[in-house]
Amino acid sequence: MNLKDPKHPWTRLTAAARTVVDDRDPAAPYGFATRLSAIAFTQERTMTSLLERFALRAVGVACLLTMTTIATNYSVVTNLFAEREETPLTTTDDPVGEIVDVASS
Repeated sequence: MNLKDPKHPWTRLTAAARTVVDDRDPAAPYGFATRLSAIAFTQERTMTSLLERFALRAVGVACLLTMTTIATNYSVVTNLFAEREETPLTTTDDPVGEIVDVASS
């Protein structure tokens, strides 16, 4: 099976494919995008799972709870760091341990 042989079917097929010129118009037909978007928006969406149905609402509730928590605890956190500004931190101090010590006292 010699692929270099000019009478081999694969060699003839590839030579014929190299000579073909594609003269088709590469643009989509007139109104194709409009028709396609109209079809896409007229189809009724089906929900695949209960999770998909409530996922966006859950993200909104999570954001609302986060903002409420930050607003509620903002004064406590700012007071904690205001007390801590009086004594400077050194590089050997453990910041997490310091916050836990101040918060527990």
